[in-house]
Amino acid sequence: MLVSAAQMLKDAKAGKYAVGQFNINNLEWTKAILQTAQELNSPVILGVSEGAGKYMCGYKTIVGMVEGMIEELNITVPVALHLDHGSYEHALKTIEAGFSSVMFDGSHYDIEENIEKTKAVIELAHSKGISVEAEVGAIGGEEDGVIGGGEVADPAECKKIADLGVDMLAAGIGNIHGKYPENWAGLNFDVLAQIQELTGEMPLVLHGGTGIPDDMIKKAISLGVSKINVNTECQLVFAEATRKYVEAGKDLEGKGFDPRKLLAPGVEAIKAKVKEKIELFGSVNKA
Repeated sequence: MLVSAAQMLKDAKAGKYAVGQFNINNLEWTKAILQTAQELNSPVILGVSEGAGKYMCGYKTIVGMVEGMIEELNITVPVALHLDHGSYEHALKTIEAGFSSVMFDGSHYDIEENIEKTKAVIELAHSKGISVEAEVGAIGGEEDGVIGGGEVADPAECKKIADLGVDMLAAGIGNIHGKYPENWAGLNFDVLAQIQELTGEMPLVLHGGTGIPDDMIKKAISLGVSKINVNTECQLVFAEATRKYVEAGKDLEGKGFDPRKLLAPGVEAIKAKVKEKIELFGSVNKA
């Protein structure tokens, strides 16, 4: 059964660990993440971008697939199905389709409009027991066509949004989506500490978890980050493992062309990456 992300993140904040949000792109991705979370007895959040939602034939298809897998694979750890960087329209669509958590990304609106739209999403989502993530200060890089410039959020604006009653808050602290450039300045921990001070118990979210050094991740968790999003890293290891399989000519041996064999090395690579991240985030045995 899908659950809201609210309780798992409150527990993470209190326990000084973080829950991973791993974005899904297809059946193999979803299965790999669920099996790894179950094996490590860790709560997990499955992230779906609007682009991935379209690719996987819509939100109802995804809800059916994930709920079916949870039942058939006997997944007993808490699983939240979460819209990543959702527009107002898509937040409403995923709530209707049966997602258990949504992110409304109003960071490109001015603060007043962001507040109004966030309020409306919270009211509808909370009436159905669905958790809500909001964002202040765009996260840099590109996430399925949503581009942000790597801003650092204003702590006072973060407090305004937190006070609306969201369950988790994504605040830009110099983090970016995708691969980090050579000249990246690192995370701004001074701003993170100020946001944490003003927002109190609110679980904070770190987007663009790929490529941030482990020591920075651990420091961010110590400063109140309770949810960390990972996507690009899983894509990179999946592509690398698949390329090696083909370059070694294994798709030409016997029935090596069977998609179940062709995709297997990539799936194992995702599992290994998810395991590494869950261990780093500290959520092993926290289910």
